[in-house]
Amino acid sequence: MPNIKSVAKDVIRSRARRLRNNAIKSRIKTAIKKTQSAIVAGDAVAVTTSMNLTVSIVDRAAKRGIIHKNAANRRKSRLMKRAAAAAA
Repeated sequence: MPNIKSVAKDVIRSRARRLRNNAIKSRIKTAIKKTQSAIVAGDAVAVTTSMNLTVSIVDRAAKRGIIHKNAANRRKSRLMKRAAAAAA
């Protein structure tokens, strides 16, 4: 544990941020998996619903700096590409 009070507070803050960031990253992964399973199942309604939710989650994470903006765009692009290929 640090000797300086402000550094000790920083440690507590960074632990809380790490937990929050990991939770959001996990939520992104879960949403992507659900969308991919909807794509494989071929259910168009489920694909659009889960795609909208996934895009929203990924964009919020990018806005907050949890994942990089380009990484968010790449994830969305790959997912949309899969959905378009499955629809065709």
